[in-house]
This record gives sequence, C-alpha cells and structure tokens, in this order.
Amino acid sequence: MKILVINAGSSSLKYQLIDMDNEQVLAKGLCERIGIEGSNLQHTNVGRDEKTKIEKPMKDHGDAIQMVIDALADEKIGVIKSMDEIGAVGHRVVHGAEEFADSCMITEAVMKALEKCTPLAPLHNPPNIIGIKACQKIMPNVPMVGVFDTAFHQTMPPKAFMYALPYEFYEKDRIRKYGFHGTSHKYVAQKAAEFLGKPAAELKIVTCHLGNGSSISAVDGGKCADTSMGFTPLDGVPMGTRTGSMDPAVVTYLINQKGMSAADVDAMMNKQSGVQGISGVSSDFRDLSSAAKDGDERARLALDMFSYQVRKDIGAYAAAMGGLDAVVFTAGVGENDAAMRAAITDGLEFMGVKIDNEKNSTRGTVDISAAGAAVKTLVIPTNEELMIAIDTKRLVEGK
Repeated sequence: MKILVINAGSSSLKYQLIDMDNEQVLAKGLCERIGIEGSNLQHTNVGRDEKTKIEKPMKDHGDAIQMVIDALADEKIGVIKSMDEIGAVGHRVVHGAEEFADSCMITEAVMKALEKCTPLAPLHNPPNIIGIKACQKIMPNVPMVGVFDTAFHQTMPPKAFMYALPYEFYEKDRIRKYGFHGTSHKYVAQKAAEFLGKPAAELKIVTCHLGNGSSISAVDGGKCADTSMGFTPLDGVPMGTRTGSMDPAVVTYLINQKGMSAADVDAMMNKQSGVQGISGVSSDFRDLSSAAKDGDERARLALDMFSYQVRKDIGAYAAAMGGLDAVVFTAGVGENDAAMRAAITDGLEFMGVKIDNEKNSTRGTVDISAAGAAVKTLVIPTNEELMIAIDTKRLVEGK
C-alpha cells in the first residue's frame, strides 16, 4: 500500500509518499506560499534523487493538493502512474484535545470534533482541517486518517495533566496539560524498545525531542506518563523562540507594569524569547554554539539554561516513573548536537546515565552509553511521517 502523508500549514503543505510494503519514501516535497504571490512546489523523486521546483499560482490548499497529485503521477518526475495507486492519506493534526486518544479514520463526526478543538490550537488546527477537506474533495474515495500530536499523551493520569486552577476551568473549558510532539515521542520510544530487544511494556524511557521546539516525555511501559509541554507548546524547556516554563505572574506584571497588551506578551513569549531572547544572537543552536566558542557569554548562558532544564526534566521523570532504563535523544538538536547531549547528561552519572564521548560523535541510530552504564543513552532519528503512515495503514487495514 502506498500512503500519502500530509502536513498542512497556514500557507504551506509538506508531503511524503511512502510505500508501506518496505517503508520506503518514494517522493517528498513542499508547497510554499499557498494563497500568496510566488507560490511554488519543491518536489523530490527520492529514488532518482531528482529535485524539481515548479512555480505556479496556488490560490488555496485544493490547488496545492492537486499540484502534489500531478507531480506524483507526472511521467518525468513522478513515482506513480495515477492517483489510483494511493491507498490512503494520513494527515498530521496538531490538537485532538481529549476527543482523540489515538489516530482515527476521518469521518464527518471526526471533522466536527476537530472544529471544536480549534480554540485550543488556533494557528495549527485550521490549516490541518483545510488540508483534510482539500484531499477529500480531490480524492473522495480514498480513506483518510487523522494522526494527532496530542494523542500519545492522553494516557497521562490526572495528577500529571491537571493544573491547580479552580476545577470548573477543567470541567467547562478543558484547561489542562495536553503535550505535543506525540507522534515523535511514540515513534522513538517504540524504536528504543526494538533496539534494546525488550517489550515496551517492560521499559521506563525518557524521550527528548530537542529542536527549535523541544519537549521531554516520560514513557512508562510504552505509555506516556508525563510530558513537558502543556496546554500549549509554550510550556516546558526553553526553546528557539519560546520561553518555556516560568512564573505566570510575569505575564500580569508585564501587562500591569509595562503596559503591554495580552497579545503583545503572547507574541513575545512565543516568537521573541527562548534561546534567541536570551542570547540576542539566534534561535538556531548551531549559531549559538559558534558564538559561545567565540566568547559570547549570552550565547553560552542560553545553551547552559537549555541543557540545565532538559537535565532537570530527565531526573524528574525518572523519579516519577520510579526508575529509568533509557534516555533517547531525537529531532534536530537531539540527533545532531553531540556537545549538547554531553552537556545534558553531565551530572546524571549518579542515576546510571553515562555516555562515551567517542560514541557520542557518531551519527544515526546509535547507543552512546559508556561501558557498564546502568541506563542506556540512545540517539534515534525521529520519523513522524513514517509513524503517521504506520498508523494510517493499521487503521485502513483494520488491524
């Protein structure tokens, strides 16, 4: 079965076509500037390693989906003979709230439930929904599956997901911790169990999805027990431009004492803070590392704050689970920044985490644990698109 994976943004659309007989990516690409002048499609035929850029107006996501289908079936750059070869479409959906604890087939009832979740992710869910509707219009007979960033975290117990607000805010407004990056945490936790040769049900794992957006999860027995992101992706460790956790009274202080509006504070916390706000250099950890090596103290402080908070979360989640078998690093920083992995794990030797510096310099899926370490430290490249395709195939085949 060939599955098309769609990740729709407000003015962009990423896609991959995956042959699930061998889990190989046949083609992938990106539609940019949808509804904006200068829209284009960047398409890669993976088998031939050929990249093609097509500049063509896309007034909406329907046009973008049609361009994707045309590119996939094109005689010169395509990988299929017709749209009929696409067995199903898997859609990434950011927020499923409490409505969805697993991926699901998309029905009319599901679409209505997604609309209800929109206030919880006003920037992300609307384009996700638009992408689904566009695919339904162009491919009305092809099964569609929704895969939710929040679903994996729905196994958290109330003591982990509740906020100590008056209870009616949870009852009426469902204000609680939801967590994000769930597809990534689920994928690498499963891969870690496979790598260790043990059933996921027997393992206590902390998964660290570290990139421009970062989150840490406690995975106990294959299920999420806790995670660092909260009601929104703003909570948790400092990120590229997001504050991470802080005293909420800072918000009221900025509004009351500095005359900032709620919208101004929200924009600052999401887009002007994090390691970029601390360093004044960049939100890119590579730029920060370079600046820190050149003696930039604020860049060094930003890196130290990040590694410190991740280290604290690892320790906290080991305590919450009552033990730890493995720490997994994934995503852009987690997979590629050996110095950051070393900084994060430095000081965790007391709980059995110790890495080998030579192994830590290796790329790919690798065990970077030092000899005799009681806790395994693994680097596992995430593959959210494949996880979406796996869930889509499972649901379409009724397994």
